[in-house]
Amino acid sequence: MRISGASEQDPPEGFRARVRSALAWRWGSQLVAQFITWGSTILVVRLLDPSDYGLFAMSQVIVTALHFLNGWSFASSLIQADEVGERDIGQVFALLLITNGSLAAIQLLLAPLVADYFGQPAVADLLRVQALIFAMIPFTALPTALLARRLEFRSQGIANLVSAVTAAATALILAWQGFGVWALIYAPIAGFAVRALIMSVAARLWVRPVFNLKGAGRMIGFGGALTLCQLFWIIQSQSDIFIAGRVFSVHDLGLYSEALFLTLIVTGRFIPPLNDVAFPAYAELHKAGRSLGPYFERTAQSVLLVVAPIYIGLSLTAPEAILVVFGEKWAGMSPIVSGLALVMPLMALQIICSPTCTATGKERIYLATSIAGAAIFATSFLIGVQYGAQGLVHAWWVAAPLLLIFTLALTLPQIDLSVKRLAQALAPPALACLIMAVMVLGLRQALPADIGPVATLGILGSAGAAAYAGILYFVWPDVVRQSIAMIRRTPADPLPPHASARASADRTSTLAD
Repeated sequence: MRISGASEQDPPEGFRARVRSALAWRWGSQLVAQFITWGSTILVVRLLDPSDYGLFAMSQVIVTALHFLNGWSFASSLIQADEVGERDIGQVFALLLITNGSLAAIQLLLAPLVADYFGQPAVADLLRVQALIFAMIPFTALPTALLARRLEFRSQGIANLVSAVTAAATALILAWQGFGVWALIYAPIAGFAVRALIMSVAARLWVRPVFNLKGAGRMIGFGGALTLCQLFWIIQSQSDIFIAGRVFSVHDLGLYSEALFLTLIVTGRFIPPLNDVAFPAYAELHKAGRSLGPYFERTAQSVLLVVAPIYIGLSLTAPEAILVVFGEKWAGMSPIVSGLALVMPLMALQIICSPTCTATGKERIYLATSIAGAAIFATSFLIGVQYGAQGLVHAWWVAAPLLLIFTLALTLPQIDLSVKRLAQALAPPALACLIMAVMVLGLRQALPADIGPVATLGILGSAGAAAYAGILYFVWPDVVRQSIAMIRRTPADPLPPHASARASADRTSTLAD
């Protein structure tokens, strides 16, 4: 039995309808799940201490690093393939079992060494327990790929919601009962277990692993290339904690790591789900011989329309937001959050570039940008850590723009999209945010100093949101109208193929991910 991809004769209306449905389930479920997680996180943060998050961050350096090498890319090779048979699925299953079993063993061996490196014996115990996560990854990665290949994200959405509730409840109960840092350890394990069970049932994963890998060269090559990219991504994303862990106190590391977690919520939680839909959709478009330039242009504009005001607003209101949401003991992370939020829109644009390369078989470009990211960020952090947490913030200010420029220089020519056209698409949200920032800063100066953080946050947040929406509506009305039209569009009323991407917040094409 062979499983074919979508037909190249699939009409544009049907394709857009499937992408719209996939996006609604994948991104919509992620949004709901994230609100659940946020609510739990806020309560847990108030119950725990910064030092608990410092210990957790130390363990996560290794867990996250190994997690990126978990072989998920082998499963992703099934999405790109023209046809997939039962033997292919069995071989991927075997690769996942071998890879994750090896990673679990490596983490167990590294546990005492990592604890010695950070000078925190408790980290070893945390790592030993977290090795359980690798036992569940094969039962999540493979069904995810099989469902994504067909752009079926309903089951994934349900799994996301149930696992989010499970993890949130586990964290909250354990934190309330005084388990300290262990609340942060057991919560994701519980969430992973539930998600693996639901996904395996949804994808009807009754296949046996095939450990004879003869004929698996293509998937090993594709998966190996992406895994190598992930290795460099690990260096880029974890080098700040790894470097700062030996310099900062546990308390200061907890403040920085939690500030980073807060500012990465949008780019780390909401952009990847868009890419999950974009990768198979871009792959279908590429197989059909269609240019990805217009789709990427719409994606970039739509992403910046959403994330830019969120991050600029967070940067402008960080002191009040931290006091209101997290409490006085976390006030020290306000300047860190404010600084990091400024560059996160650039990271969002950086992240959405990867599906264009992988879906078209240009893994070398993704590898080149991954190597560049590792070199640029690690070097910047090595220099910045000497100046404390703000030094790391300034390192982000240097590294993020440099990496984005390098990535776009390699990506845009591959998808026939000019810098000028992309800049025109990004101008409305960028300029609207700039005007919003000036207005909010002026309003802050005019507010009385004694009205308190809650009132200040409410006034500045409301004024900023109204200013941003108003500027877009009156200065770039086409962007607003076409964004609304896209939300209301039915499968029988598809977006014209050559509609202006500059004026579109086409959430479907944007995520033709």
